[in-house]
Amino acid sequence: MLINYLPILVLFLVALFIGVFVVVASGLLGPQRPTKRKLMPYESGMEPIGPAQRRFNVKFSRTAMLFILFDIEILFFFPYALVYRQLAVPGLIAVGVFLVVLIVGFVYEWKRGALRWE
Repeated sequence: MLINYLPILVLFLVALFIGVFVVVASGLLGPQRPTKRKLMPYESGMEPIGPAQRRFNVKFSRTAMLFILFDIEILFFFPYALVYRQLAVPGLIAVGVFLVVLIVGFVYEWKRGALRWE
């Protein structure tokens, strides 16, 4: 039974070999002239100022989490779209409830001002 997975294992090993080979070969064959300027961290062509780890506003995290939340929930419509004829009315009711919960969550976030960027 595991013999069916042999092509996947071979593909994984070939991809791993190619990745390691490219990194090692570029390190060995590429020019190596390190200077102070080349070893500096690159920050849009400017001199780095301040610490590398700084605090971000909560708005960035909140926006990212809301995007991921609503984006992932929308993905649940694709399996339903593939088998909607077999699910008939009970499937339609289930998707309707899911959509209502999604819309209620969206309206709640909208009313709280989570989608407003100040």
